Amino acid sequence: MMMMQDVWTQLGPTIATIMFAWTMYQNYFPHELRGHIRRYTDKLVTYFYPYMHIIFHEYETDGWFERSKAYVAIERYLSKNSSTQAKRLKANVVKDGQSLVLTMDDHEEVTDEYKGEKVWWISSQQIANRQTISWYPREDEKRYFKLKFHRKNRELITASYLKYVLDEGKAISVRERQRKLYTNNKGDGGYGYRRRMWSQVVFEHPSTFDTLAMEPNKKQEIMDDLQTFSKSKAYYAKIGKAWKRGYLLYGPPGTGKSSMIAAMANFLQYDVYDLELTAVKDNTELRKLLIDTTSKSIIVIEDIDCSLDLTGQREKKKDDKEEEVKDEKDAVKEKMKNREEKKQSEVTLSGLLNFIDGLWSAIGGERLIVFTTNFVEKLDPALIRRGRMDKHIVLSYCCFDSFKVLANNYLDVESHDHFPEIRRLLGETNITPADVAENLMPKSSKENANTCLERLIKALETAKEEAKLKAEEEEREKAEKEKEEKNKEAAAEEANNTDTVNENGKSESNIVKENPEGNVAKENGKSENNGVKENDDISKG
Repeated sequence: MMMMQDVWTQLGPTIATIMFAWTMYQNYFPHELRGHIRRYTDKLVTYFYPYMHIIFHEYETDGWFERSKAYVAIERYLSKNSSTQAKRLKANVVKDGQSLVLTMDDHEEVTDEYKGEKVWWISSQQIANRQTISWYPREDEKRYFKLKFHRKNRELITASYLKYVLDEGKAISVRERQRKLYTNNKGDGGYGYRRRMWSQVVFEHPSTFDTLAMEPNKKQEIMDDLQTFSKSKAYYAKIGKAWKRGYLLYGPPGTGKSSMIAAMANFLQYDVYDLELTAVKDNTELRKLLIDTTSKSIIVIEDIDCSLDLTGQREKKKDDKEEEVKDEKDAVKEKMKNREEKKQSEVTLSGLLNFIDGLWSAIGGERLIVFTTNFVEKLDPALIRRGRMDKHIVLSYCCFDSFKVLANNYLDVESHDHFPEIRRLLGETNITPADVAENLMPKSSKENANTCLERLIKALETAKEEAKLKAEEEEREKAEKEKEEKNKEAAAEEANNTDTVNENGKSESNIVKENPEGNVAKENGKSENNGVKENDDISKG
């Protein structure tokens, strides 16, 4: 006990001396001299100190008060270790996110291991000395992460570990971000230079490939194609192509084209940009919209055959269309139509092709471009050729495999006594997955699976009967049309024959006019009479 008191007795004056010397240094040493002392002191410490430090500040020095991307990526990467190691945690709500991110509080330290080597991450904060109010947070407090590692691992850390941390942090941010559904604002030029190109809402569509009514083999093929694309950055760079892929979805209405797009977005964790072409002013604005999209996104143009005049007519067919418009009987309707055409977007087929596959298409990278249409035959071949729309997906009427997916989704039924009858009816008639789903959905709490399946059977039988009647009606109309065509042809032929007869009669009358038989007879009669007279005279003589 006496020894401890002696130690503290001797330690006290030493601490007091050090504090006095530090105070004298802070108050009386000039800044220029302090800098020299600090520099040589650091060199001395570095000579014996085996560790190195790398600092990552929260805000860029030359940035517009935006958080450093490296700092954010490190924060997301360390969130996993922070929640298990740090004693004091800080909860941050990620911008546009649904969950909290737990990170270590200021002056906390966590360890990490990479390829058998240990490193330390320290979260620090530097408070500004001046007592002023600042509009910007980085003026008041400067947070930063400090990475500490042994000097022997310098090459490993700088060449490999830091890249691994940043890539992993970005991947975590993408996985945990709240995805958005965007639509373009109308380009009327009334919002000024810095108007927002896109409006956004949270993307919460529940469609997935598990709930999608489609043949399993076809579904798996699409999923494999999407997964291969998402991992092919190096391959696309190797072959010299922009990291994008085009999908053309076509088929009758109600076959699940929009659900397919939502399933693709949920499968890849991509944002969705729903591009409305009629709201785009011209080709220049179309390029601006493309520049303003992010990577890991799907750009969608639904019902492209109805969006603009992009259906393959080009100049020649456009002229034909104008002539047809001019031939309309209603002049008022023609005038209104011309007025509407003047208000339409000036986006051209050439501009859209450059948007999909031109120089600007490489900006951003890792994106899908999806077109949907009900009438693929109306689209220009240049628009849907391979290289622009790389994969064509036909979404047709409901088959039995698709029905089983819907039955499981809506009724939690994998087999039932009605399935054989439904299989037979689906093979004999065309019905869309949307119609099947509507019949399978219970309309009240009293309805069970058996009730819904019976309703579907009735709907299939009705659709079959309607299809039969429609086919008969079409056949009857076709026969009547053919009969009408034959009657027209017969009438035309009869009219032609009549004209021929009339022409022949006219020719004969002309011949009579030129050489009238009556005159000939007259002349012959006159000659004969004269001859008789002459004979009579001779007899008389």
